[in-house]
Amino acid sequence: MAGELGNERDDHSRNTNDFADELTGLTGTRRRWRVTARLDELFRTISLYAVPAAIMLLSGIVLVFQESQYAVRGATPLTFQAQGDLPVTFGPPMVQGSLERATAVHQFSTHLSEAPVWFRVSVPPVGEAQHTVIEFPSRHAQTLACWRNPDAPAIGRADRGAVSGAIRVSKAGFAIDLGHLVAPVTLLCEATFSGPAHLTLVAWPASELRISEREFHRSNGLLEGGLLTLSAFVLVTAIINKEWLYVLFAAWLIGNLRLAANSLGADTQWLERTIPTDWDALVRKATFAIYYVLTYSLFTQLFKRELLRVGLRWMVMVLQWAGVVLCCAAIALPYAHFIPVLWTVAALGIVIVLALLTRILVLTRSRVAMWYSASLAIVLFATFSEVIAAAFNARALSSALNSVTAALFSSLMAALAIAEQMRAEHQGKLQAQMELRNAYDVTPVGLFTLNDQGVFVRGNAALHTMLGIPNTEGLTYRWDQFFGQSTWRMLLDVAQHSDESELEILSLPRDDGRTSRYLVKAIFSAGRIEGSLQDITERARTMEQLRYLAENDPLTGVSNRRGIEKSLGEAIRTLSDTRPAALAYLDLDRFKLVNDLFGHAAGDEVLRQACDRMRARLSADQSVGRTGGDEFIVVFRDATIKEAAAVTRRLVDAIAGEPYQIGERAFQVRASAGVIELTTDMRVPDAISSADRACREAKKGRRELVVYERGAAAFRERLAELRLIDALDAGLTPNTLFLEMQPIMEMASPGESLNFEVLLRMRDSDGNIVPASRVISAAEENGSIGMIDKWVLTNTLAWIDANRDRLVKTRFVCVNLSGASLNDEHFVRDIFASLAAHERAVGLLCIEITETVALHDLDNTRRFVDRIHQLGGRIALDDFGAGFSSFSYLKDLAVDAIKIDGAFVQSMAAHPANLAIVEAIVALAKNLGIRSVAEWVEDAATLEALSELGVDYVQGFLIARPQTPEAILAADSAASFVRDPQLALLLAELGQAFYPRQSDSAVLH
Repeated sequence: MAGELGNERDDHSRNTNDFADELTGLTGTRRRWRVTARLDELFRTISLYAVPAAIMLLSGIVLVFQESQYAVRGATPLTFQAQGDLPVTFGPPMVQGSLERATAVHQFSTHLSEAPVWFRVSVPPVGEAQHTVIEFPSRHAQTLACWRNPDAPAIGRADRGAVSGAIRVSKAGFAIDLGHLVAPVTLLCEATFSGPAHLTLVAWPASELRISEREFHRSNGLLEGGLLTLSAFVLVTAIINKEWLYVLFAAWLIGNLRLAANSLGADTQWLERTIPTDWDALVRKATFAIYYVLTYSLFTQLFKRELLRVGLRWMVMVLQWAGVVLCCAAIALPYAHFIPVLWTVAALGIVIVLALLTRILVLTRSRVAMWYSASLAIVLFATFSEVIAAAFNARALSSALNSVTAALFSSLMAALAIAEQMRAEHQGKLQAQMELRNAYDVTPVGLFTLNDQGVFVRGNAALHTMLGIPNTEGLTYRWDQFFGQSTWRMLLDVAQHSDESELEILSLPRDDGRTSRYLVKAIFSAGRIEGSLQDITERARTMEQLRYLAENDPLTGVSNRRGIEKSLGEAIRTLSDTRPAALAYLDLDRFKLVNDLFGHAAGDEVLRQACDRMRARLSADQSVGRTGGDEFIVVFRDATIKEAAAVTRRLVDAIAGEPYQIGERAFQVRASAGVIELTTDMRVPDAISSADRACREAKKGRRELVVYERGAAAFRERLAELRLIDALDAGLTPNTLFLEMQPIMEMASPGESLNFEVLLRMRDSDGNIVPASRVISAAEENGSIGMIDKWVLTNTLAWIDANRDRLVKTRFVCVNLSGASLNDEHFVRDIFASLAAHERAVGLLCIEITETVALHDLDNTRRFVDRIHQLGGRIALDDFGAGFSSFSYLKDLAVDAIKIDGAFVQSMAAHPANLAIVEAIVALAKNLGIRSVAEWVEDAATLEALSELGVDYVQGFLIARPQTPEAILAADSAASFVRDPQLALLLAELGQAFYPRQSDSAVLH
């Protein structure tokens, strides 16, 4: 035992020593890593802060305390005498004399003139033991020739293509070497210029001018190289990031470079290549025009949203068209005439752009917009300052702010703008990442990432809650732990190969035995599955319930209208000689009384019990459905009409057989039913409509049950109505609809007027005339009555317009409008548009509206009547007296005539009450100054009675049946249609006896 213990102690000592060695090694490694990390931090700090600070400090010290290696001394501005309006015939001797009287100046402006300029200058010696050189720095100089002695040859000549003698090219202009001078000399020179030239002369020691020239070319090279590098950087950035706005900005920077070169006088070369002299003017014009277009495009694209916000669209349009003008001028005008156009457009552009920039900065206060605006403002102002200065002879301005400084400052502003843009984009990405992470964590939908082995890589809080995963690090969970291996294979297949990335799955049973249904959306990307998991357990239950409710009545449990129509459609599709079918329509009688007296709860219970009684008496091939409050449909499959009628009889008896016990009350409810035989060509709505008609017939006749067998007259009549509705749905054509006209006779002068009412007629597919009542009923049922009314009125107006000259004796033409049309605002608007288009016809038009329609909305009717009167039309009340006992509304409704309801007129000779009613209506009309028209006049006795009552107009078959339009045009008067000699004699006697010749006031106005 002791030996064993000793061995254990030795083992413990060895383990302790090994652990100490490992700990020592680990500690050394950590120490080395700590030193390395600190060195990295030190180098990073030096690189980010110390080195840039040292560079800026050293650069500042050098700029302040060290002299530039290109510093020059000894430049002496010269005064000279110049004239630009001398005759071309003057030679150097004559010019010399003229210039001696001119005033000495330091600067001479050509004012865009391209005429030769002569100038005389006295040059003093400059520098010791050095040649004296005269610089002509104007980049607009085109030619130069100089003489020491006017009578001697020129000492040098130069143009933009070649130089000779003592003259050479210097910077942007020319220079002439006068050699070593010991005393002042006088030079006489002739020069030509193009553009806004300013002539100045500077005397240099030769060595100092060479230094100045080297500095000029160095500055030009730095400017060209710097801007090209910046443009290339912006262009590459744009291509990589697919940000095409930066492409436009890169092109704009090249435009800056060319303008700077123009200011320096170096625009005659590009990339160390000389541009042909003949191209100078064209290149300069193109440079300005293209730069304007680039500036406009950059400005409008950069501030697209801001410009929409600030409005002022007209300013942008002015900028746009100004660019068009500038481009056209660059193409069509010579350079000297192009410059004034450039000045005008530049000044206008500067004003508008600065105004818009100011407005944008005030509204947006964006730092990116600020830097871009600063860049644009500097360029737009400084670039054109030279030409503006030239226009106003302000040389100091153009020398202080020119295109060179514009290019430098705009490049700096552009760099700051790009940096700000990148910072803003980076901040935006960080913010988006943070928002995305927050949304990922708080979204109620489970979000997850799986590797290709089905292991969860990450998931949000909602996923952990759904699946019951604890928030414990270091543990791995697999998909099949929660949904099974087969579901994993389905998910992998859907994510990798299927266009449909959605999958409904069922979870494995949990500890309590419950399962949940989930909707998974997934996509396979970069070897992983990214997806979402949504718990749709409750939604699935709800959908099942909704599917049930979609075809079943929740109150009674039987099929609803949709469900029973589905069963009916299936029965019609399977219909054959061996498989007949029928349909029953049942309606509970006086059911509304139960609801009104005992409440809806009692009514609902009655419905439930009635359905229970019906279902107890129906077989599996017979379906019942509730289509309305107390209406039911029963579909009989594989049943003859007799069998269906027998079952329906039992249903009616069952409904009415026993009282309905509701609490302590008992109700007796009866039912009416209609049964029809189904046919293969029958549509579901048509079958229900026909069965409903049979039920209504049973209810009306109190017969309890009405059966329509195939071929029954009522059945055929209803099908004809349905076909008519289909015809109306298919559209109206002149071949199906036409007009007839029934004369309306004036009792006072039957032979001197030809008034009539327009009536609608329709031909069916067999050419038979469809009764007007059926057409109107069908049109009202399918909602096309407004279209028909519009067709009738439009065609009537067109017919009157076309035949107005032949309707000499016509005082009015009546046209009926339905109530549904008059309550349709679109119809009323269209009608008044038609009336306005047929002004000649409106004077004869008399629109008839029924008394019921007029009183439905009296204010609306009054407005309609007033508008018709304003257009010159008339209004008549049709079917007057049918259903209303109070006529007080007539005093508020300015109608022109009332048409007495035909039901009173037709039987007035046999019923004294009707005679009294007609007499009262006629008297009322006369007292109100309204014309009266009696309809349905069919016998002479009625005509005599109406004459005695003083009716103004009569209409009916006694006078004339409806006529064709051609017959109306061929007639002389309404009396022309009377064929009975005795009736004609009676009309003459009545006209003379009761209606002595009246004035025009008797006519319908």
